[in-house]
Parts: sequence; structure tokens; C-alpha cells
Amino acid sequence: MQFTVSESGERLDKIIIAQLPALSRAQVQALIKDGMVTVDGETSKPSAKLKGESLIQVTLPVVEDESIIEPESLDLDIRYEDEHIVVLNKPSGLVVHPGVGNVQGTLVNALLARYPEMIDMQDDPQAEGRMGIVHRLDKDTSGLMVVARHVEALYQLMGQFQARTVEKYYTALLERRPKTNTGTIDAPIARDPRQRKRMAVVRDGKPAVTEFELIDDNFLDGRALVCLRLHTGRTHQIRVHMAFIGCPVVGDIVYGYRKQRTGLKRQFLHASELAFDHPATGERLHFTSELPVGLQNILDKLRS
Repeated sequence: MQFTVSESGERLDKIIIAQLPALSRAQVQALIKDGMVTVDGETSKPSAKLKGESLIQVTLPVVEDESIIEPESLDLDIRYEDEHIVVLNKPSGLVVHPGVGNVQGTLVNALLARYPEMIDMQDDPQAEGRMGIVHRLDKDTSGLMVVARHVEALYQLMGQFQARTVEKYYTALLERRPKTNTGTIDAPIARDPRQRKRMAVVRDGKPAVTEFELIDDNFLDGRALVCLRLHTGRTHQIRVHMAFIGCPVVGDIVYGYRKQRTGLKRQFLHASELAFDHPATGERLHFTSELPVGLQNILDKLRS
């Protein structure tokens, strides 16, 4: 692909990241160093600052068909399963769906190994390549997820999410205590116009509503443990909204503090409760998940 630089003075690698947000900075820099990127027909360095109207040509390497997802046996913490759905407790560090740079070792790879029939959803046009995934958790967010095992269950669950009848609660440790014990953040979210790999509160973004309630504020340096309920499901919604009110999630180096003081290697965000109607029986199901040991240890360490 090719595109033209609109303004002078921007680094080459940053320009490409903005145009190809699915690629990491390391991947972009590797492309440049391998000669897969040219500027006005010449190779360049990642740090090169370009002139306006320069023509950038990016040649992406040919890879195997990413639509072919291979089953892979991985340990899963299954909380409930039947012929229609699976409810699982996702650990931090596990990517949900294969993508650029993550074609193996994902939740979907593991699900296909355990439930081979789920591959049938890949060819259904209305499933949009979801492979049973109705909602996602960030790589470094742990907790409860529901997955459909067949197309009919997928459609039914998608309808519940669209109708906002699914209850999703999260537990998070914030760097600062909110000004009130309870509150609702109603602020639209979209791609950050200045940093395309991030999300931000943007005036003309998609509606996003997060409700919070204080659980405990007896922690060092003014930190606070809160329960959050999502009324919408925007990308990075909790992390963006908490940063927006000046109370970023502990461990979130993207929207919070770049230098962490707790030693936590992930963001302190856990999907602790999930409730929905069973897609076949209509029975209301409710699941809870305790904090992982690592997060509980951080709480004990920081308690004042």
C-alpha cells in the first residue's frame, strides 16, 4: 500500500503506525529495517523525519492465510459448558482472537481444539468471522467471558448484547479515589485522532456509559478499589473513562502512568461478574469470578 505524508517533521515509523494501527511499533520498525518501506523510492530509517508530500510505499510480507485458524491445546478455566455455550475465566496475557502478530496461542485457537465444531461458524457470513466470540477482554484484562458454540447461540447472544440486557461487572484498582462514592460516566469514545492505536473521549464518538461504585479506599497513595458496570461495550471503555475522570487504572501504561510504582505487570482490571439469558432455555445465568492471586497480593501489599 502507499500513501502521502500530509505534514513535514513526523517520524516515518509513527506515520506508518497511524496508517496501519493493527501493526505494533516493533513490527513497523522491522518492516522499515528489512527494506519493505520506501520513501520516494528510497529506503530510510524508522526515525527519519519526512517532508510533506513524500510518498511512502509499504510492502507487507506474504503470510499464510490468517483466516485459517489452527486448533491449539491450551489450558482453559471453564466455569460452565453445554452444547450451546461456554463460560470461561480468561487469564491475563491471553489474546482472545488471532490477528496480525498473534496467529497462535489465542483463546480462539484453544476453543477450536476443545470444541472442533466451532469451526463451522467461520464460513457463516452473518457471523462476521467471530468464531463464537460475542465480546472480548483486552489481553491484560482477566475474567469472565461467554462464548457461543454454534451460530444460533451466537446470534441470540449478540442480540442480548445489542439490547444491553447482559450484565457485566468489573473490579478495578484506580490510582486515585473518584470524587464521589458512586457515579456514571456518559462520554462518547472513538479512535484518538492524534494517536490512532489509542481510544479517547471524542465529541462525535460512539455512546459509552460506565457506572462505578467505591468498594474500598484504604490503600497507599490514595488508590481506590471500585466496582464498574458497563452499559456499552466500546474498546478500552473502562480504561478510557477512568483516565478521563483523572483516576486511571493501576498498571495501565497506555492511559495511565507510564512508570508504575506497584510492580504490577498488567492492568488491575478483572471481569468479576457476568449475567445473561441462556440462548436456548431463556434461563437467567449469573457467574462470578474471584480476583486472581496476583491482583489480591497487590491489594494486600498496598493496604494502608
